[in-house]
Amino acid sequence: MSPRRASQLALDLPVELPPFEIEPEWKAQQRLWGHSFHPMCSYLASFPAGLAHAFIARYSRPGDVVFDPFSGRGTTPLQAAAERRVGVGNDLNPFAHLLTSAKVEPPTLAEAQMRVAALRLGWAAESTTWEPLARDVAADPSAAGACVPRAGSGDRPGAAGHFEAIPAEVAIAFHHRTLAQLLFVRSTLQLDVCTDRFLAAAITGILHGKSASYLSEIMPNTFSMAPRYVCEFAARTGVRSPERDVFDCLERKLDRLFRQPIPPGRGLALLGDARDAGGRARDALRARGLPDRARLVVTSPPYLRVVKYGYYNWLRTWFLGFDARAIDEQLDDAHHREPYLAFMRDVLAGLRAVLAGDAVVVLVIGDVELDRGRRISSGVGLAGQVWEAAAAPEGFRLAGIATDEISADRKMTKLWGEEAGRATKTDRLLVLGATEAGRRRALGGTKSQVDWDWPPRRLRVV
Repeated sequence: MSPRRASQLALDLPVELPPFEIEPEWKAQQRLWGHSFHPMCSYLASFPAGLAHAFIARYSRPGDVVFDPFSGRGTTPLQAAAERRVGVGNDLNPFAHLLTSAKVEPPTLAEAQMRVAALRLGWAAESTTWEPLARDVAADPSAAGACVPRAGSGDRPGAAGHFEAIPAEVAIAFHHRTLAQLLFVRSTLQLDVCTDRFLAAAITGILHGKSASYLSEIMPNTFSMAPRYVCEFAARTGVRSPERDVFDCLERKLDRLFRQPIPPGRGLALLGDARDAGGRARDALRARGLPDRARLVVTSPPYLRVVKYGYYNWLRTWFLGFDARAIDEQLDDAHHREPYLAFMRDVLAGLRAVLAGDAVVVLVIGDVELDRGRRISSGVGLAGQVWEAAAAPEGFRLAGIATDEISADRKMTKLWGEEAGRATKTDRLLVLGATEAGRRRALGGTKSQVDWDWPPRRLRVV
């Protein structure tokens, strides 16, 4: 490392990197550009499908493996599968894993519709046992006996089984008849079954929002407000969500999701730590008889000290039977710079197991200027620090860095008012080659023409 760059790191100054000259054409596309599965459920700190396409089209061909070790809601693997690649996603967050898996291993529309019809019939036969339970817990969630069957248990009210207390903030969020249907569906769906998993993921996208498409209107659709705030707001204003039919809303959601055919490419979703994701991805690909080397990685590592994915999705994780607090403890989002850089070095070292010799690796790394209202310097220019302290020591070759300024009105956190866009208003795209061949391939593709028609008339790589 040069003395100048060493001093930059020591003083918390951004490291200067050569520019990666790529036209940010994804910024000119419509907000919902890409496959119709993408907006299945909102997810904080996700990049647009157009960004993934800009690199998929340039640096992979149909049949190639495209990998994302931090897949989030599955943007990269879904768009890869939609473009006839093998899209592989990994995440340690079980909610993110469920969204990715639902998108890259989906049922057909007919299978989804048949399952909803079966759920309707089951509800018609059992509604008289669920509605009294929902009415009771909505009236007083803290009352003795106000327990509900656990997610996926298959248990029914009044029978012996696996029951749990329902949080007051959940009971407050829904009309009691809507809650009754949700409790029935929550107990019935099995997340290890493809069709059920897809329906559960689709429901997470309609749990709360500010229109008739959503089952509850007490919160915005982008993220869950704090549980205490929800309870206090409902008590102060007396607001209650209107009655919504879960099955009607779910059918309309399916109509929107299946506007386009299911992705023609293969997909694979993994649950686990990004540090060993490369080896697990290689083994999973081999087990399915697929190519076991990725020619492209497009990923966004967790932003430094910004997002608690469990906390901001507590209602969705409750519906799925996940523990929001356990998710945040496991993800350990509050990294300081040094542990974060050590973590990223481990991630990049682990990627080697699945990378082709000429692979291109794109890391979308957000600048962080504020942490809980306090200004920090260690999160600015973080991409340069990742290169110096994590990528270079593991033998990657630097192609350059592209800067992507994010407008506050394009961010899901815009509802936070004046704080919107201030924590991560600049993304930096750190572009690496696994080897010198990968670096040259990355640089050689910057001027390639990319087809932005979607759905595509034909898939092509120039």
